[in-house]
Amino acid sequence: MNTLPHFLVIPFPIQGHVNPLMQLSQVLTKHGCKVTFLHTEFNHNRSKTGGSASGLDKINVVTLPDGLEHEDDSSDIKKIMLSVKSTMPSRLPKLIEDVNALDVNKNNKINCIIVTFNMSWALEVGHKLGIKGALFHPASATCLACGVCIPKLIEDGIIDSEGNPTKEIQISPDIPMMDATNIPWHGLDKIFFDHILQEIQTINLAEWWLCNTTHELEPGVFSISQKFLPIGPLIESNNNKNSLWQEDTTCLDWLDKQKPQSVIYVSFGSLVVMDQNQFNELALGLDLLDKPFLWVVRPSNDNKVNYTYPNDFHGSKGKIVGWAPQRKILNHSSIACFISHCGWNSTIEGVHAGVPFLCWPFLTDQFLNKSYICDVWKIGLELEKDDNGFISRQEISKKVDQVVGDDDIKEMCLKIQKMIINSIVEGGQSSNNLQKFISWTNN
Repeated sequence: MNTLPHFLVIPFPIQGHVNPLMQLSQVLTKHGCKVTFLHTEFNHNRSKTGGSASGLDKINVVTLPDGLEHEDDSSDIKKIMLSVKSTMPSRLPKLIEDVNALDVNKNNKINCIIVTFNMSWALEVGHKLGIKGALFHPASATCLACGVCIPKLIEDGIIDSEGNPTKEIQISPDIPMMDATNIPWHGLDKIFFDHILQEIQTINLAEWWLCNTTHELEPGVFSISQKFLPIGPLIESNNNKNSLWQEDTTCLDWLDKQKPQSVIYVSFGSLVVMDQNQFNELALGLDLLDKPFLWVVRPSNDNKVNYTYPNDFHGSKGKIVGWAPQRKILNHSSIACFISHCGWNSTIEGVHAGVPFLCWPFLTDQFLNKSYICDVWKIGLELEKDDNGFISRQEISKKVDQVVGDDDIKEMCLKIQKMIINSIVEGGQSSNNLQKFISWTNN
């Protein structure tokens, strides 16, 4: 038997998968485990300029090519998915062999592979080599449950073979009802739906489906399969060394100068692209506020901003940055609310910080997360589109005032914050689940 578990962790190479898996890796090293983190060569080079995952001293970083050419668009998820799947599987056995060859005492070889969704092919590679496997799901447990339930939903005639719902869906009694727009694959190319079906089959090779959530946040999910194991929220040190963009930390000094609970924080994650007209409305909506704002306007991969600011935008009350240390910001005493796309990482970070949300979902699981925030946990409000399909500057201004002045929402934020913090302290449910997983790896 190995003296320590040795995990090979393999994220799908986008920020929303790399970040939480690196957080899990940090937690595992604190429990005395050995972790080898597999980056694509492209992301490893980016992270060295953006903040460097390799700066995390206890984690061994290795790389493989993703098959993309330099000029390829590294935000094209479909292209990344197909390229990774055709390039990396054949190279993985040799990489495992090379990592194990460095183990001079022969007692600390890789004995478990952890992958994120879209990388289940690595579970097949591990299975053939006799290595245990686990899935780490970077979106909500409910999002994964939706995928797991696809075959039954088709069989019951609730969705057709292309994933389109014929009526509202509720996959479990404690899970919000979902209309067509709430389904995580809504609006995606058919190739994505087929890919999800394939992934769902392959992830059955994993003994555990680890989720960055707590039992209390999504109680309806865990009866769907014994494989679900909530181990979150994974909020490792605020020292975020795994960002693929350069973080602008000047915003923290700026926040220090603002009044408590006065700043509106605006960020839409690493993938959302906004229409220029909608961008204009957002800019002018922030101008209407009688509060300071901190706005993250993400550059493209060549560090250019793809938007132009409207001529009548002043921005004098705010600060605009290209990328920011989000967890530090959300935990800062000056933050009043979070205008968010409701990606799961942002959702879990905001919940952990006890910050009210204004929800502005764009794609995939973000609509489902919005339902939890607004309807189940009651810690935020939805920004609603007008007849032209835009969220107007007036709506932004009105809802900011509404959410910041709502004492019931603030009270719920603090209640849920306390609940999930209790889950990750020693003896809490998520903490115990993580210990159970580590023990399983070593048996």
